[in-house]
Amino acid sequence: MIRVAVAGAAGRMGETVCRAVDAAPDMTLTGPADPAIGVAVADVLAGADVLVDFTTPSTVVENARAAVAAGVHVVIGTTGFDPDALVAPGEAAPRGPARGNVFIAPNFAIGAVLMMRFATEAAQHMARAEIIELHRDGKLDKPSGTAARTAALMAAAAPDRPEVPIHSVRLPGLVAHQEVIFGDLGQTLTIRHDSIDRESFMPGVLLAIRRVGELTESPVVGLERLLF
Repeated sequence: MIRVAVAGAAGRMGETVCRAVDAAPDMTLTGPADPAIGVAVADVLAGADVLVDFTTPSTVVENARAAVAAGVHVVIGTTGFDPDALVAPGEAAPRGPARGNVFIAPNFAIGAVLMMRFATEAAQHMARAEIIELHRDGKLDKPSGTAARTAALMAAAAPDRPEVPIHSVRLPGLVAHQEVIFGDLGQTLTIRHDSIDRESFMPGVLLAIRRVGELTESPVVGLERLLF
């Protein structure tokens, strides 16, 4: 049984993660943590194997460092921070027998990972592209982690092509949506993914919880690292 603590448990994503963990037959929720319920991350680490973090860019690094030092693996869905900040200057990547692994995903929806994979392939054959990402009005980072990751993967696949502009939309009623629009001589191609419910992220979150302890390097970024 995997013992799971959730940082940001009172938020919309955190609440959804708690329900998914409760429903998983091989997991148990041992510690919801959130300032809104008066429980700090430090208070839940002792009883956890994995900490899932859906908090804010200003707190995620501190949370992850505390968990890693306590030997707790970390699954991070928080975006808008630099993953390199998890490793202090002069320090080796945070892993080892007594230290936890760190897994980070800008997007846990399987369809979003496929969208990024297809866009990376298309970038090698179409002349230009632009990304439009649309999220709820309360999302803190702009552009989204998914859009930034998509653009980076496309740039790596087609380094001689023009930079991919990203356009961000923040409106009530949205969850998480992205389209990559390609243009070439006399044609366009649009690859789009829509998460219409936060449940779409849960299979990926549960997969990461189950696999984070098996990582041979850390931190690891991208759900595609576990899928393909």
